[in-house]
Parts: sequence; C-alpha cells; structure tokens
Amino acid sequence: MSIEDKQRLQRNDRVTIRTVAKHAGVSVAAVSKVMRNAYGVSEGLRAKVTGAIEELGYRPSRAARGLRGRSFTIGVLLIDIRNPFLPEVIAGVNGVLAPSHYQAMIGVSDARVQLETSLIESMIDYKMDGLILVAPRLPSEIIAKLASQIPIVAVGYHDAGATAFDTVNADDQRGAEIAVEALLGCGYRDIEMLSLGEREGHQVSVVRQREIGFRRAMQRAGLGSSASISKIPIAPPKREETMRKFLSRENRPRAVFCWSDLDAITLLSLAMEMGVRVPEDLAVIGYDNSSTAALGLVNLASIDQSGRELGQVATRTLISRIEGRTSAEHIFQIPSLVSRSSLIRSGNAEGA
Repeated sequence: MSIEDKQRLQRNDRVTIRTVAKHAGVSVAAVSKVMRNAYGVSEGLRAKVTGAIEELGYRPSRAARGLRGRSFTIGVLLIDIRNPFLPEVIAGVNGVLAPSHYQAMIGVSDARVQLETSLIESMIDYKMDGLILVAPRLPSEIIAKLASQIPIVAVGYHDAGATAFDTVNADDQRGAEIAVEALLGCGYRDIEMLSLGEREGHQVSVVRQREIGFRRAMQRAGLGSSASISKIPIAPPKREETMRKFLSRENRPRAVFCWSDLDAITLLSLAMEMGVRVPEDLAVIGYDNSSTAALGLVNLASIDQSGRELGQVATRTLISRIEGRTSAEHIFQIPSLVSRSSLIRSGNAEGA
C-alpha cells in the first residue's frame, strides 16, 4: 500500500473506486467490470482488483451506485417465511450472486397483497437493480406495471403470456400428475387431494396448477368423477381442525396428495396423534421435497421441484434482464418423485 493510501486510511477518508483503481494499477472501468462480474474479465485482472478492494477495505456507496444507474442489489420477496421450501430457493439465489458483487435483500409480505405491493415499491425506491418475486399474490397486470419500472422475475407464478416480466416455474401440473401416477402404480384408486381454500390461490398460482394436474391424471385413469379436492384454510386453528375432520371421516380416502409438504407434514403429525397409520391406513404424498420431509421420523414421499435450482435459474434470468434482454422468458423445470415410507410400493396396498 502506498504512503498516500495509508495516510488516507489514517485520516478515515473514504476509499473510492478511483482509489481502488489507482492501487490496483488499472482503470476505473476495469474495476467496475470486475465488480459487476462482467463477461470477459481475466482472472489476473480479477485478482488485482479484488486484492485491492480487500486491502483498502472498499465498500461502494450504495447511493452513489444508484445515481450511476446500478446499485448491484437484488430484492427477493417471499410471501411466507414459514414454508420450508423457501430456504432452498434463497440458497439458489445466493449461490449465483456469491461470485458477483450483487447482493440480495429479502422482504417478507406475509401473504398480504397490500404489504406485498408496499414492499415492492420500497425496493424500487431504494433503486434495486431487479426483483425476484416468489409466489406473488398480485394480479399479472399489476406485476407488469411494476416491471415497467424495474426488471422482475416471478417464481411460482404461471403466466406464460406475460410480456413485461419473466417467470421460472416447476411444471406444477406435471408434478401433480406424477403424484397421482405413483399412487395408482401402488394400487390405490381411492385418492383425494388436500389443497388450499379458494381465496388462498389464483389461477396462475402453484396451488391451482397442481389441482389441474390432479384432476387431469384422475380423469386419464378413469377416475374423473371421484377426483375429490378438499380445501384447507391457511390459518390456524381452522387449518388443523379441518385436517382432523378429514382424518376422522368415515369415507376417508386410502391415499392423499397434499399440495405442499407444509400441510402434508402437519397431516402426518395429526394422523399419528389420532392413531391413523401411515401408510397402512393412509398413504401420503407431499410436494416440495423439503428438508423436513427427508427426516427419518417424517419419511414423507414428496414431489421434488428443486427449490435451489429454481432460485439459481431465476437469478440468472434476472441478471440477463438487468443486462439488457427485453424479450420475456418463461422457463419450466420438470419435477420428480422422491419415494419414502409414507407411500406403499406396488403390491402392498392393503384395501386400496
């Protein structure tokens, strides 16, 4: 470090991008390229610049970056932090951002539309470079209006006709079909779906898409007339009360597909409490393949949509939009079944 740089640090003068460039012996443009992880930066240049940044303790002014048109900050908006699927999505986002100088700022809307809108507007006001919305509840036209102000990628939002923003989804219809096909393959015919109440999902939501896939698979199997879907309230204690009633029914099905591990795991817990044996009395398949589903005491069969990969793809898609892409992209990933002991394999389904 030069004497001048040492004196500057001793005086607590702010280290600027020009200070970094001078210390590394490169141009300001070169430092900027390294900081935004631009294509074509050599490893030698990257090492010089990152070494100077670390030695000088350089922290870019977020306000100044915003004035220059780039803050290197991405907003991630979640609707419900309780869902065990979401940490995997966040891990995917952070995994892509780690080598770059982008940072993620996370907001939680608690599934309230007014709060969701307010948080998005705040992220825009803070001059974030782009937003990843995970399962937003907003109508498509509102998201499109917001996307005219900031690049947006929506995850878990099935609007393939959107032109102003991008979407990244697992094929939720196919995921539900895979669940039904697995139950049919085990010999079950008496199959029901546990879904969310009508007010808790719209046509572009993963909830409704999974319902469509469930009905289609049951119809294809000649069971369309018995494709029953029970609606579960989202909030306790009615949520648990409704599940208890389901488990207590005289005409309870022999197999159930739950729209999410969030409800499937609760159902397993209540079944154990009420003496309903899983899978002997009730086979269960969830959705998301959360880390909790894999625990030995839970052992829940579940549809895996790879939340980490969804987060990675969404982040790369957003960065490409930030870098200038204008045409909308709608990306689908194919989910798969992870079979565990809540699902009886073929030939073992007693009374199915």
